[in-house]
Formats: sequence, C-alpha cells, structure tokens
Amino acid sequence: MNIKNILAEKVSAAMVAAGLPADTNPAISLSNRPQFGDYQANGVMGAAKKLKTNPRELATKVVAELDLDGIASKIELAGPGFINIHLDQNWLTLQLNTIAQDDHIGVTQRVIEPKGSLQEQQQTVVVDYSAPNLAKEMHVGHLRSTIIGDAVVRALEFRGDKVIRQNHMGDWGTQFGMLIAHLSDKLASNEVAETALSDLENFYREAKVRFDNEEGFADRARADVVKLQSGDAGSAKLWQQFIDISIAHSEEIYSKLNVSLKRSDIMGESAYNADLSVVIDELMAQEIAVEDQGAKVVFIDEMANKDGDPSVFIVQKSGGGFLYATTDLSACRYRSGKLAADRIIIFTDARQSLHFKQVEVVARKAGFLPEHVDYDHCPFGMMMGNDGKPFKTRTGGTIKLAALLDEAVSRASELIKEKNPDISTAELAEISTKVGIGAVKFADLSKNRTSDYIFNWKTMLSFEGATAPYLQYAYSRIHSIFVKAGVTQTQATIAIIEPQEKALALKLLQLEDVIDAVISECTPNLLCNYLYELASLYMSFYEACPILKEGISDEVKASRLALCQLIAKTLKQGLDILGIEVMDRM
Repeated sequence: MNIKNILAEKVSAAMVAAGLPADTNPAISLSNRPQFGDYQANGVMGAAKKLKTNPRELATKVVAELDLDGIASKIELAGPGFINIHLDQNWLTLQLNTIAQDDHIGVTQRVIEPKGSLQEQQQTVVVDYSAPNLAKEMHVGHLRSTIIGDAVVRALEFRGDKVIRQNHMGDWGTQFGMLIAHLSDKLASNEVAETALSDLENFYREAKVRFDNEEGFADRARADVVKLQSGDAGSAKLWQQFIDISIAHSEEIYSKLNVSLKRSDIMGESAYNADLSVVIDELMAQEIAVEDQGAKVVFIDEMANKDGDPSVFIVQKSGGGFLYATTDLSACRYRSGKLAADRIIIFTDARQSLHFKQVEVVARKAGFLPEHVDYDHCPFGMMMGNDGKPFKTRTGGTIKLAALLDEAVSRASELIKEKNPDISTAELAEISTKVGIGAVKFADLSKNRTSDYIFNWKTMLSFEGATAPYLQYAYSRIHSIFVKAGVTQTQATIAIIEPQEKALALKLLQLEDVIDAVISECTPNLLCNYLYELASLYMSFYEACPILKEGISDEVKASRLALCQLIAKTLKQGLDILGIEVMDRM
C-alpha cells in the first residue's frame, strides 16, 4: 500500500489531461501541517516555470481534471499553485484495515512474471557486503559494511526481490604465504591448528615479525605464495585450514550481530583466481589495457584530471601479479553473467570510491558489465571516537568487533538490572543481548550512510530518543497492554476517530514508500527515522487515547487494541529488517 504512488498516478493523469507533458513530475509530498491537508502535489510549480505560464491558473486546470472520488474528502489550491489533498476518513480507515490483515503490512510483493499484474517485476540483486580480511579478526571497521548491507538485503527480500549475498572475503594474496609458512612451523612443533589460530591478531603479528626480521623466512613465505597460486596440494591444505578457522571467527560475529550471512554466501577473492588471466587477455585483446613499464594498465580518459591526464588503473603488476582491480573486474563479469544480476550493490568505506568508479568504467567498456545492469557502489563514513578521530582503543589499537559487542551486552545488562533488580538470570541474559546488540546496530544504522558518526555508549543505550531500547520498549509496552487485557490478538476493525489515530494511520500506510527509499538509496537510516516517528506517535496516542480505562466502550477498546496490534507488528517487522530483535518484556 503506497498512498504516495496512488496519488502520484492520479495527479499525473490529471496533469496530462490538463495539457502538461506526460513526464511531468507530480511532486507528491506529505503535508507538514494538517490544516494544509494530508498530502500536497507541488509539481505544477516547476511545470509552469518551464512552460512560462501562470502556476495558479495551471493548477486550477489540473484540479479540474483530478479524479480523487472516494480517496479525498477535499482538494484545495494554496499559494501560487500548491494542491492540498485531504484524504477521506472512510477511505483511510479501509486502507488501514486492509494492511492490518496483510502478512506484509501493505508492502506489495514484487513478482517474477508481471504479465496481467499491476505488481512490479522481481529483480535479481547481488549484494557485496561485510568482506572481512581472513588474515585478521573482524574489527570495528567491518561493522558498517556488515550491518548496512544486511539491512538493505533484508529490505530487498521483504519487497520480494531475489537477493544473492556475496561476502567478498580477503582470502588470497601475498600475506597468505607468510601465514602459511608460520602455520607450517607451528604444526611441525606439534601445535594444533585451532590452538595456533585461536587469536588471529596475535598469529598475524607473530608471522609479520618473522617476515620482517627472521633470516630466510621472507623467502620461504614468497615461495609458499608461488606454491599456493600454482595449486600445490600441501600449501592448499594449510591455506584451507587457515581459511576454515578464520571463517569460524567471522561466523561467531555474524551470529552475535544477528546478521543473515552464511558460509554459503562466501565468494572470496580466491574464487576468481582462475579467471584473472582471462580478464587480462580480454582487456589486452580489446586494446582497453596496454603494457606500460612491464605492467598492464588501463588509461581511463573518461576520468581525466583537470590537466587532461587520464586516470591510471593498473590491472596486472610488472611481475605478473594480480590486484584488487583484476579481481573486481572478474567479479563484475561473474555477477552480471553467471548470476544474471539486474543490479549489483557493493558496500565499502568511502576511501574506495575512486577504485570502484574505475572498476565500473573499465568493466562497461570491456563488456563485463552490460548497460542494463545497475552498478551501485555505496560508500559509508567512519565510526569516530569522542575525539573526532577513528574509533580506537585507549592505546591507539584496533578494537576487535567481538570485544565491542561483548561490552555492549555487559553495559545493557547493568542498565537492565538497575531498572529491574529481581529479573532472572536467564531473562537478563536474553534481554541484555537483544538490547546491547540492538543499541550498537541502531546507533550506526540511524546515521546517514555517507556521514561519519561519533560512537557514544550513553546515547545509544538510552531509553529516550531515537535508540533501539526506546523502540524495543515501545513494542514491549504494547505487549503488556494485551497481557492486561487478557487477549493475545484481535481481529477487530480499526476505527479512526481521534487526531492521534489518524496520525498513526497515515504513518502506518507509509511503510512501503519508506522501504522503497531504503532499497533505492541504500539508506537504512530512513527506516530508523520512520520507526522512531511511529513509536513517538504511538506514545502520544497512548497518553491521549485510553484503551483499558474504565468507561471506554467495548467498540473503542477493540478498535484501539487492533491499532496497537498493527503498530506492534510494524515495529517488529521494521526492526527485523534492521536485524534488531524485540522482546515481550523488558
């Protein structure tokens, strides 16, 4: 159910009937003030400017052609040409009760074959996110890619798209020769691989010290890389042990974060190894890449600097080694070809923006990325400490993601014990995990994706304002009303009577519009804002519209319980898309 789209279709038809071009944007937006209607159509202003005509006169013609019978109770002109639309209360009530009975809360499902259907066609969307380096444990720098990507994936699936997750893990490259050589020595001294790799950070540090200082070790490491890349069985076995244990570390994090990535979603750098030389051959054959000082390079004229010098994109090193560039070009071809993607979305930090722009330009020139495939690199900002610098430990080290999440749960546990000293150990563990992890995720997801943000424990764990605990509390508060009423659910009809009920109805009917915006722009913060506004409207409704109070009629009580049920369902679904869990009691 998308009121905005319904109105846009109707206003567009009226604009065409009034003589405006068919591609005129009706510019439908929510009204900021109830006295100016529920929605506004502001497209006449821009159209009148283009046509060099009086906007008020043009708006009058559009209104005369506008057929909103049964949808709007009043249409009025305002100012130089704004069209204010007051929705009919009966129509609004009907739509609200319709979505209340819908498993998808009014969010239309895209379909594989749209023939004979008004529904949109399902897309195949490949989403590349998380992508930790398996040579090290996941740290706070991996948080944003992992949870932003997962929220967008869940939104796509909720809308009905076919989503193929691609966890582009760093499991290849020169550092693995160093790590394999070090692991080989550990196993030779009768250590068990799981024990040796129990602390990946320490293992990597030890190997790096040996590589930099121990005579002969660097040569062994380089030789092991060559063996690995040439398919040596012994090197491959050691590499696989390292990979399996490293992946297990990542899976623990995904489980704690309530992220939907599975082992089957891994498509690491190594998966493209056999295709890299083919990519180079094709680039050379098409004369897109040229040899320059022994390396294979693409000079991208389309991205020339202000002096006219082309952007330089190295696809193979002079020694024959491949780079991220080569792997990402191979990934483009695999995803658009083998996976038949309609859209490819990649989440990395903003520092890689230039690289992925270069990848797209070269891939399109080479035919690895056909025109019909959308390619969206979605960069994100940094998590910062209170000092405005990248979030680190007090000693300046990298914060392990596992440690951050454990601390979140611990802090939540202390907070909940303070508020409820008699809570059982088991219930405390469950609630503190959901609150702590939810708080970290919501604090991140609620920020604009492209912005840096300050990490602050006190703010994110607050039960006031736009936080996960506030939304989780709103959900549990609704559940407590049903417990007090002695019912689990209701099939009652919702009646919109009070202004607070109408405000909630309008908000509840905006969910599809919000989900579509999240999907289009890859911006989960829009859903966070929506859920916070919904919860805030619910709190106002709760104060102004008694439900179980003595003197409230059975009909009103039933209607308000049904409205509460729909609000709870929407909050739960919205938080689930964000990967945040709710609980019946806090």
